[in-house]
Amino acid sequence: MAQRIAAVGARRITPKEAAGLVTSGMWLDYGASLCQPDVFDAELAQRMEELRSVKIRACLTMRPRAVLEADPTGDHFVWINLHFSGYDRRKHDAGIANYLPVNLGEIPDYYRRFIDPVDIVILKTCPMDADGYFNLSAASFWHRALIERARMVIVEESSGLPHVMGEQTGVHISEVDYIIRGDDAPAAELPNPPPTDVDRAVARLIISEIEDGSCLQIGIGGMPNAVCSLLRESPVKDLGIHTEMLTDGIIDLYRDGRITGARKQLNPGKIACTFALGSRHLYDTIDRNADFHFCPVDYTNLPHIIMQNDRVLAINNTTQIDLQGQAASESDGHRHISGTGGQLQFVRGAYASKGGKSFICLASTYDKRGERRSRIVPSLTQCNIVTTPRTDMMYVATEYGMVNLKGRSVAERARALISIAHPDFREALEREAYENRLIPSGYF
Repeated sequence: MAQRIAAVGARRITPKEAAGLVTSGMWLDYGASLCQPDVFDAELAQRMEELRSVKIRACLTMRPRAVLEADPTGDHFVWINLHFSGYDRRKHDAGIANYLPVNLGEIPDYYRRFIDPVDIVILKTCPMDADGYFNLSAASFWHRALIERARMVIVEESSGLPHVMGEQTGVHISEVDYIIRGDDAPAAELPNPPPTDVDRAVARLIISEIEDGSCLQIGIGGMPNAVCSLLRESPVKDLGIHTEMLTDGIIDLYRDGRITGARKQLNPGKIACTFALGSRHLYDTIDRNADFHFCPVDYTNLPHIIMQNDRVLAINNTTQIDLQGQAASESDGHRHISGTGGQLQFVRGAYASKGGKSFICLASTYDKRGERRSRIVPSLTQCNIVTTPRTDMMYVATEYGMVNLKGRSVAERARALISIAHPDFREALEREAYENRLIPSGYF
């Protein structure tokens, strides 16, 4: 464990005093999503002109960061992000955020083995309980490993966060150097738009593969949540959940009694996850609810753990897939959009599960500058990042059908993917597949 900067024993100080502990060149860590600090961030921004090259790691920023708004050129604060939210993406577009490539489930190990000790970690937490613990709320992630490796730990107490149950969900006062009072603002919400007709068409195909007792991982986005919506109308029962992110769609299934976890091998009867983002309804549901088991991300996301549940179904989105089955889910050329997250790890964990299946979903087309384009392409956009390799791809679904690429040659894959592309693009895709020898002459 890293040597502490501050004296042993937590002390209450003002946010301004806490921000005053930062010096130029330090490495700070704001943690992820709901744990990112607000009042500390505002006070640190006030010190901008005094500081240079303060480097801050963060993930999934749910509210504007005062340090970035105060320093639009990035001359004082360097923002390094492990998975982009919409806000982080805009800052990357402005040239003041940088992505750190990760498989989300490996991040605790990165901190313990490869990342130098952090000078100061500042995490927003629930107020201290009677046993001296500050609950990490709906954001377990890698925060325990981060606390182990930090030279100084500051917690920003806030009564606006839901208090969650599970494994390694708290920070004990003996591990804390300083405590500051937060603003008690309600937890940031993530809008959950209603599913489109395309989302529902894809979801219907996936639901046909879901059976009683299946254990679901639901990714972020309209299509995975549409699966949850349509499952509420199906006869499927006794579902289990072992997922990275807890969504509103999962909460609706839970409220309907479709999720029992009775047939799970890991954490039977519990909904296992590492973080939650969604509506006030979601946060109210998980608050002190023992049915929800929050765990570190290296428990929820590592394939050798995921596979211990039977019939795991991993349901995730992508933005582009080529005719060999490579999925690019996180970038548009050099423009970074989100992150690898847990997609690849759940694809692998689901495949290794007894009776498991992984699904990559996408709409067949998208509009760019008024032009309709195919998301199924002969070759990925130049410089696009491959999130899920062709060797890992199993089911691919669009509104025009679903295909399984496991055990198929390149030519067979190309034919299968062309069959679920938008009809307007199929002829051109087939022509390019032959021209580029993806499909040899006379193969079929």
